[in-house]
Amino acid sequence: MRAKILYVTDLTYPANGRRYGDEDAYLTRQLREHFDLALCHPLDATALMDSFDAVVVRNSGPVIHQQTEYDEFRAAAIAQGTRVFTQLTGKADMIGKQYLVDLSDAGYPVIPTTDSDPAKLPEAISYVVKPKLGSDSIGLRKVSRDELTHLSLDGQLAQPLIDFRYEVSFYFIDRDLQYALYAPDPAKRWELERYEPTDDDRAFAQRFVDWNTIDHGIQRVDACRTAAGELLLVELEDLNPFLSLELTDDTTRSRFVTRMAKSLTDLLAL
Repeated sequence: MRAKILYVTDLTYPANGRRYGDEDAYLTRQLREHFDLALCHPLDATALMDSFDAVVVRNSGPVIHQQTEYDEFRAAAIAQGTRVFTQLTGKADMIGKQYLVDLSDAGYPVIPTTDSDPAKLPEAISYVVKPKLGSDSIGLRKVSRDELTHLSLDGQLAQPLIDFRYEVSFYFIDRDLQYALYAPDPAKRWELERYEPTDDDRAFAQRFVDWNTIDHGIQRVDACRTAAGELLLVELEDLNPFLSLELTDDTTRSRFVTRMAKSLTDLLAL
């Protein structure tokens, strides 16, 4: 008997520069060759998940819009031992952005970040302040150094506005890099092109995936290339990262689906 998968997605969410419905239509069409699969809206996942062998959380939109319902889903899934892909053991975006502060304090190559002391941040023309629980730049604002020193950062974090050459994303299943894409124009985040990572690039991205406590699931490591040439982490998206699969070639897409199906099968065997 084939495993039954509940695939959680919001096909109609109006994501800027991304087509959630197209990506998930492709993935579910391919995954049906391996599993019995049903789609549901994220608001229905808690009520339906008991009837399935595993839950796949994909393009379900920013959790901030449904924080209470997501918290209920997460608590119920953990309490019941529900198999969730990506696993709910992650330490990055799936539980907020506190990890950016922690990684910065620990000396990892991330954009310098604080949630308490602006004096820790390097001098910059301006700074970004954003909520720890947020995504898609919701609640983000730019401030001066003087404004920052007079702000309460309760529930927020602050970073210097980095002068970078481009952003690059590394897409992983489990701990294995599948492909990379980059945005040559810093002003156009979702106009991506294929990117061939160097050995140093791979090691940079791998370090964050290995730091995270996820064995089965999808992660996207977002980084920026500074004017000095170094990579700095922007975000480790371990909840529902958009994959931009339409920008990859047929071989890469096919390999990605095969690897995703294997990871799901391994998760079901736990």
